[in-house]
Amino acid sequence: MLRWSITFLIIAIIAAIFGFGGLAGAAAGIAEILFYLFLVLFVISLIFGRRTRV
Repeated sequence: MLRWSITFLIIAIIAAIFGFGGLAGAAAGIAEILFYLFLVLFVISLIFGRRTRV
């Protein structure tokens, strides 16, 4: 998921360089949502992955 976020960020940067403002904004928004979703899932996996099973 982090890979997709980075991909959309790169697309946003390239679109901004070429002057496609709407596309750049949309790609940056998607990248931001995916990044926050990745962070939430990462924290959840850290919390539940640390529990020891007896």
